[in-house]
Amino acid sequence: MNITALLLILIAYLLGSVSSAIIVCKLMGLPDPRTQGSGNPGATNVLRLGGKKAAAITLLGDMLKGFIPAFAAYLLHLTPLALGLVGLAAFLGHLFPVFFRFQGGKGVATMLGVLFGWHWSVGVATALTWLIMAKVFRISSLAALIATLLAPLYIWWLIGPQPALIVITIAMTAILYWRHRSNIQKLMQGDEGKISDSPP
Repeated sequence: MNITALLLILIAYLLGSVSSAIIVCKLMGLPDPRTQGSGNPGATNVLRLGGKKAAAITLLGDMLKGFIPAFAAYLLHLTPLALGLVGLAAFLGHLFPVFFRFQGGKGVATMLGVLFGWHWSVGVATALTWLIMAKVFRISSLAALIATLLAPLYIWWLIGPQPALIVITIAMTAILYWRHRSNIQKLMQGDEGKISDSPP
């Protein structure tokens, strides 16, 4: 692990710590997403609080902070392990942002951005899975859980056996599932809100 990789891992975490949801809500005069709705500073909660425009900006911001460092690591031809750790750092920065008292989101959009940064085909496959599941079930959390569960398989299928990337993707998926534990409980009880319940 060289100094370039270590520096990029640090930058990835700091970039991941920039909360798009909190910044967008503040700029658009919306309630703090940590205190309203589901209490999660992510695009889905911003959709509930401020509608599609605010949610789209939040989603783009969360994806970019995963994509930019991961793609930079790819362009710098870092080892697969370093490439994976850069993505993991951005993901953990979103979940535990140093700039916002470590109160972050659940990581779906940032993980998707990381996957796009590693290889566009894996990002596309995961995003399409989310879109199809969201269209079928109309439940954002369920779509995210299914899409991220399949992400390690997409890596193996589309870019070949990459043990470091696959293991780190599995780790991100496991953490994401842990962060969605309340959603999973609601899904099991049939109480999880649908995308159509959000404002236009």
